[in-house]
Amino acid sequence: MSSTLEPGVQGVLERTVEAEHCTRRGEYDIFSTPNLVLLLEEAAIEGLAPHLREDQASVGSKVDIAHTAPTLRGQKVTATATVTEVDRRRVVFDIRVEDDTEVIGTGTHERFVIDLPGFESRLAAKAEQVGGGTR
Repeated sequence: MSSTLEPGVQGVLERTVEAEHCTRRGEYDIFSTPNLVLLLEEAAIEGLAPHLREDQASVGSKVDIAHTAPTLRGQKVTATATVTEVDRRRVVFDIRVEDDTEVIGTGTHERFVIDLPGFESRLAAKAEQVGGGTR
C-alpha cells in the first residue's frame, strides 16, 4: 500500500440504471439498494486501486448506508467514495450517491487492504476443509 493513500482520495463511478439494477415498485422499475451498495463498493475499490501494490487488493468489512430516494430505470447514478481515515490496512470512506436530480444515498464504508498470496492461502485451506469449494 502506498503512502499516497490518505484522507481526501476519491473513487467515483457513474452508471446508467438498467433493468438488472432494479426492483419493481408499483408501475416503476427503481434502482435497488443491493445495487446501490455494489456501486459504492466498486467506487471505493476504484479509489484504492492506484494506491495498492500488484499483489494487494481490498475486501469490504462494513457498510452503513441510508438509501433515501428512488431512482428510475434509465437515470444516471454517481457514487463518490472519499477516504476519511487510514489506519494501517483499514480504510474508511464517506459515501455519497446521486442520481441526475438528487442525493439518493449517504453513509460510510470500510475496507481492509489484503495481501493476495496470504488471502488465497486462507481460501485454499477453507476450500480443502469444505470439500473443494469453487475457484
